Amino acid sequence: MTAAPQNKVSTAPCDEAVPSPARLLRLPEVMARVGMKRSAIYQRISEGRFPKSRSLGPKCAVWVEAEIDDWIREIASM
Repeated sequence: MTAAPQNKVSTAPCDEAVPSPARLLRLPEVMARVGMKRSAIYQRISEGRFPKSRSLGPKCAVWVEAEIDDWIREIASM
């Protein structure tokens, strides 16, 4: 008998990080993560010192989680 061909499964090394899907954060979560109030966040956005929000509708602003995380790392490394 001949052996049936086996499907080779490619496995990534355990130390490779699997990219997580992008998350969108609403203002209350952004405020909790960065420790600033709404007015301080929007002031820094207008000065170009904080990631800009994205609009999902007329009354729905969100921030990309990775941009907030990058901003936190940048501030922490100062």
